[in-house]
Amino acid sequence: MFPVARQSVLRQARSHLRRSQPTVLPQFSAVARLLSTLALLEQREGKLNVSSLAAVTAGQKLGGSVTGFIAGSGVKAVAEEAAKVQGIEKVIYVENGAYDKGLPENFAPLLVENIKKGGFTHVLTGHSAFGKNLMPRVAALLDSQQISDITSIESEDTFVRPIYAGNAILTVQSSDSVKVITVRGTAFQPGEVTGGSAEVVEGVDPKVESPTEWISEDLAKSDRPDLGTATKVVSGGRGLKSKEEFDRIMLPLADALGAAVGASRAAVDSGYADNSLQVGQTGKNVAPQLYLCAGISGAIQHLAGMKDSKVIAAINKDAEAPIFQVADVGLVGDLFDKVPELTEKLKAQ
Repeated sequence: MFPVARQSVLRQARSHLRRSQPTVLPQFSAVARLLSTLALLEQREGKLNVSSLAAVTAGQKLGGSVTGFIAGSGVKAVAEEAAKVQGIEKVIYVENGAYDKGLPENFAPLLVENIKKGGFTHVLTGHSAFGKNLMPRVAALLDSQQISDITSIESEDTFVRPIYAGNAILTVQSSDSVKVITVRGTAFQPGEVTGGSAEVVEGVDPKVESPTEWISEDLAKSDRPDLGTATKVVSGGRGLKSKEEFDRIMLPLADALGAAVGASRAAVDSGYADNSLQVGQTGKNVAPQLYLCAGISGAIQHLAGMKDSKVIAAINKDAEAPIFQVADVGLVGDLFDKVPELTEKLKAQ
């Protein structure tokens, strides 16, 4: 009898265990909660930063509604401009000059207040200086883990991002209730800026004072195309040997092509070019139709910022330079001879 009794007890225990297992539902199913994205847009002196619309493109790939958010002085007109962007269903604006410079100490509480009010599941912005400065603080206030510099969206909770200067690709999955994400602009091209008809509404302003004061800024001004959005970029490296040679060699080439000017970190650190022109892992990510570089060896940190370019052309006297491994067109020669010769031929066309 003992073995029979023992089997009966075991059967009862197994039955109890089966009954006590909870019913598991997909955490991010449409039934559980409605997907909605808040795309943080950038503005400067009353003008919409078109490159920040990459966040809208990423939001559309997620699915669900996409709401734009913008704050600063005189931003209602900017909000109305953003309302014409295809893919945006609503634009929230907050009119307050305290947010003009995007100081994270007061901008983060502002954003969090509107995120909570709108019940958004995803918060996206570009992986720009503004986004990289602000979003970690937003994530901390929401008790979420930020996901940075994504290049692809697998699903509403799974994203792809490069690591180790782009030498490895990481797929990450987040279980946070609000996902705070920065997107690589070259991976999510901004859509059409006309044809939309989004609703424009005023947001909540908690008016949190910032302990940080904006003093001044010194910006390099140029009539050439913006480096981040240009379709053609010419870039110089340490091989140019001095600022005078950088300006003498690279600037006429840029003007002949109608291109923006970029530089490697080595050139920037050596004082050949302004910091705002740096291309690479610690600089700007660019993906023009043509990326023409001279005197750049091709360190992995530089490649991380320009390898998505459609056509890469390189001039270097070292035939073994790593840049030739990624270049579509390569010219082995002295840049001090080859670049002026190329410039003259372009001007003659």
